[in-house]
This record gives sequence, structure tokens and C-alpha cells, in this order.
Amino acid sequence: MKLSPAAAAASLFSRQGSIDYNSAPPNLSTLANSSLYSTWRPIAHVLPAYGSIGDPCMHYTDPSTGLFHVGYLHDGASGATTSDLVTYTDLNPLSEPFIRAGGINDPVAVFDGSVIPSGINGTPTLIYTSVSYLPIQWTIKYTKGSETQSLAVTTDGGKNFTKLPHGPAIPGPPFAVNITGFRDPYVFQDPQIDRLLDSASGTWYNVISGGVHGEGPSMFLYKQYDSDPGFQTWEYLGQWWHEEANTTWTEAGWAGRWGFNFEVGNHLALDEHGYNAEGETFLTLGAEWSYAPIVPEVSDVREMTWVAGNQSLENGQLKFHPTMAGKLDWGRSAYAAAGKIVPSWSQASKKSGAPDRFITYLWLTGNFYGTLDFPVNQQNWSSSLLLPRELSLGYLDVVDNSVAREKGSWRVESESYGTITLAMLRQEIAREVTSSFKSNATNTITQAGGSISTTQPFAQTPLSKRYMLSAIITFPSDARSNHALKAGFSILAGPHEHTDIYYRFSNESFVIDRSTSSAAANTTPGIDTRNESGKLRLFDVPIDTGSAIETLNLTIIVDGGIIEVHANGRFALSTWVWSWYESSRGIEFLVDGGEVEFGNVTIWEGLVDAWPERSAGF
Repeated sequence: MKLSPAAAAASLFSRQGSIDYNSAPPNLSTLANSSLYSTWRPIAHVLPAYGSIGDPCMHYTDPSTGLFHVGYLHDGASGATTSDLVTYTDLNPLSEPFIRAGGINDPVAVFDGSVIPSGINGTPTLIYTSVSYLPIQWTIKYTKGSETQSLAVTTDGGKNFTKLPHGPAIPGPPFAVNITGFRDPYVFQDPQIDRLLDSASGTWYNVISGGVHGEGPSMFLYKQYDSDPGFQTWEYLGQWWHEEANTTWTEAGWAGRWGFNFEVGNHLALDEHGYNAEGETFLTLGAEWSYAPIVPEVSDVREMTWVAGNQSLENGQLKFHPTMAGKLDWGRSAYAAAGKIVPSWSQASKKSGAPDRFITYLWLTGNFYGTLDFPVNQQNWSSSLLLPRELSLGYLDVVDNSVAREKGSWRVESESYGTITLAMLRQEIAREVTSSFKSNATNTITQAGGSISTTQPFAQTPLSKRYMLSAIITFPSDARSNHALKAGFSILAGPHEHTDIYYRFSNESFVIDRSTSSAAANTTPGIDTRNESGKLRLFDVPIDTGSAIETLNLTIIVDGGIIEVHANGRFALSTWVWSWYESSRGIEFLVDGGEVEFGNVTIWEGLVDAWPERSAGF
């Protein structure tokens, strides 16, 4: 669905004056186009002014301005700049793209890419997947020449990336490899690799995601050839990382499956403070897989994962070996994470006093990767990016027992006198965002907690469906043996619909129960109300009197139709909830099967308008 810029501008801020949100919904597909524009649209998240958004990609910090550029697929690729990771300015009016398909190298499509901030002639230089043939999918035979990697540069602050007038910089996949995919180049520098390969300091490397038919997913590694200032020649270094098809880090389910094909691989190095070029090597990556070993049709099963590991030379080739792995987000519709270094000298970091960081964004698809007949025309938009997240290497001191020793999304780092230190990926909403939500709240609600064993409503109901909720839940010492115990919150609750978010000890999982979340789902096909879930282990931690179960530190973001659940600095579960009734704003303590202790709960209403210039009508 594509409107002209004039039509888009006319309908951009339409309101639903004739729609009654106090009555039962009609079949939404019968409503006028754009009539649901504001119903579930988030205000604090990144998405275009209209139309669909795809993968986040092509981010960079501009050395000349200190602005962070956030890119995403949208009729090619579009994007915005931000000086604070909270508010954004479109690079072009109405979110028009800075690069489109249609050149000699990319007659069909522009896929993901990444940017060298000071590349050709010192300008931001983009290397992206240029597409000549479709379809491309791991379940079918690959068409030679489908995906190549091409270059473009910008000289106007990122508003336009001009394609270089020559063939692709990487004209095809490795010779004689029967690949499943070859896309999403990610460029990076790594002094550790420089030393291992005896490369010049500051050499650029490029990891391209894909796989090999009949063998499994792979990351293909390339190196800038002889410090080529034009970045037009890349040396193939081999399959830097490869896994057998459809295997997994652990069958206990902590990290999902590696699948058959990797996508959107990002290379980064982290320490406990954030980005550090000498830190531990991490990747974020998407994995495509199927419940069956071999399927003839396209599969829509995907994992958004992370992995940490070591690099070494083996028979002259650089290889990556995982040491721990997990999921970056457990939402089935959360995928295609892409990030970039946000240095301490960037505008955002200087304002907040943050060190060098790696900031990543995820895509939250609104129609489950195009497989649901959601009423997109009535919205005039589809999908969004999730709030930016800071990634770092986390450590946690826990009691040394079988719960901690199991192979999961953590690694035993050290041990001492009955305790061990676990290493894990730490991920939190960017500090600027949560700080801004608090300082700009239009209304703050504080709800007293205490020992609670039954469902209880809050004394005060939020005025809107846009807020950040913060809570601490303490579970009793016998919680591990009480398989009936669950605790959390019922939100967006009213007489006709509600959404339950809770932690259950029986399977160590967070659940977002969407079965009764949307009255509109009863009248309209294509509204997904399947439950979402993700695994989180609460460890036994040492205290003065012995040990206790780790407390659950919970943050819930509600922004129109988006729900983000973040816990203990290492867990995220995101999804859409299509709440219909205006009255569906209530919140309740949700407890079943026992008693837990809630700390005081705070709700900051209003969030922040991420697009003030759009709100002002451009």
C-alpha cells in the first residue's frame, strides 16, 4: 500500500471522529482507509510517517555533526537523526527514502546494509545488499546473481545516498558454495582480528549472513583489501562461523535454534560498561528455521538471537566459537535487530554522560511477516521499531547450585566459596529514553504493593494507554517447588478485554496472555491474539542470612498497540496488543497459586512524542 506524498500528508494526522470506542467494534476492514491511523499507533517509537517499515539498518553516528542516524527499510531505505535517542527528525519529508531500488545493481530491491561513517573521501559510505532476482528463501534453490553487495555515498548529511557508478563491490557469494542466502553486510573494525590476521590497524571487516544448503547457517567474513580507500575490493576470509542445520545452543530452549539460514548479523565487542573494541565478541543475528527438518514451502518461524564467543586461527582461517547464547527478544514478531556504536562524543552521549555504547533497534512486525490479513489500509501504516537498547556484558553473583550450572543463556565466569559469577548479555532500554519518560510524565501514579495472593485492582486507573510501569516482585523461598504460582499484572483491562503479563515458576517463563486482549479480534480477521512467552531464570542469590530467590525487576512499556516487557536487565518480550475499548485502561495485581511481595509500583504516563516536527505538520 503506497499513497502519494500529497495524499499521505492529507491523511497523516486523521482522527477517528466517527468511530465509537465505547461500543463493540465492527469488522475493521470495512472502515475507510486511514480511519484507524491513531488507534494503535505508538508515539514514542521509530516508524515512518505512513506506510510500512521493515528491518532497521544502515545506522551510524555522523562524525561531522555527532547526530546518530537511524535507518530502516521503507520503499528502499529511509531514516531519521536523533541527538538524544528520544526525539527524531526525518531525513526527508514524509519519511521519503534516502536510497531506492532501480539501479543497474539493484533493479528489484534494496536490502539491509551498514555504513562506514568516514569512508570514501571521508564521507559516510553505505554497503548494502543489491537485489536482482526474487524470490529468495532458504527453502528453495538459490538463483545465482540474486544478491550482491554494492556501495553508495552521501554528501548531504544522509538525505540521499548516491550509488557508485560501477558494479558491486562484492559481486556474489563464495565460489562453488550452494548458499541459502547472502545478504545484510555488516562492516566493523576489530583490533583483535587485526592482531590474529596481522592486518593493518583499523582495517575494516565485513560479515555477510546466509547459509549453505544441506549444511546449515553461516557467517561469511570479508576483509577490506590492502586498505583500499574506495572500499571496492574485499578479500574473502571464509566461513567465519558455521552451525549444523537446525541445531541449537541448548535443547532446554534458552536460545532458540540456529535454523537453516542466518540473517541481519551484527558484530560487536562489549565489556561491562558498553562498547569496547577490546571487549568480548558478540553477535546479534536472526535465524530462519522450521519445525520440520525439510519443508517445501516458505517458513515464517524466526529467532532473534545473540551469541558471545572466542575467535582463533584454525589452519590459517579465522573461526568463531560460541561460549554462550540467548534470545535478544522473545516476541515472535520481534526480529531483524540492527545496531551501531554510539560513541561518547556523540550528541546523545555527551548530553547523558554515557560512555561508548552499542545501541540496537528491533523490528516489530504488525502482520507477522506479511502472513496475516491485518487491516493495514485502515491504519495507513504497519509495524514499528522497538525502543533503542543498550547492550553490555553483564555479571551476576549467584549461589553455586545446579540451577546456575545448567547450560543456558549465561556462562560461569568464576567461582569462590559456594558462589559463582555468571556472565550474560545485559540489555536495557537506552538510559535517555527511560529518563525522559520519567521527567516528562503527564501524570505519575504510585500504587502501594505488599503481600498479595489474589487479583486486586489498582486504586487509580491510567488516563491513557501510553505509560511506563516499574515494579519489583519478591517470590517466597519455596517458589521453585510451587508449580502453580504465577504473578504479574493485568493491563489494558476493562469489562470486555484485558491482557495478562505474568511470570510462572513452573516453566520459568514470562507470558503475555493475549487471548482476551482485543475485542476487535472477534470481528476482524488478521488480528493476532496468540499468547507470547519467553524464558527467564531467577537465580538463588546470596544474602546475609543465607540465600534468596533473585527479585524480579520489571519494566513494562505500553505505547498504543506496542507492549514491551523488560526484566532484570537481561530479558525482553515484545508484542502487539490491539485493545479496542476506551475503557480498557485498568491495571490489576495478578497473583495465583500462592503469595508474593510487590514493592511499590510506579507508572509514568504520557511517554514522549518522538516526532515533534511531524506533530507540528512538518
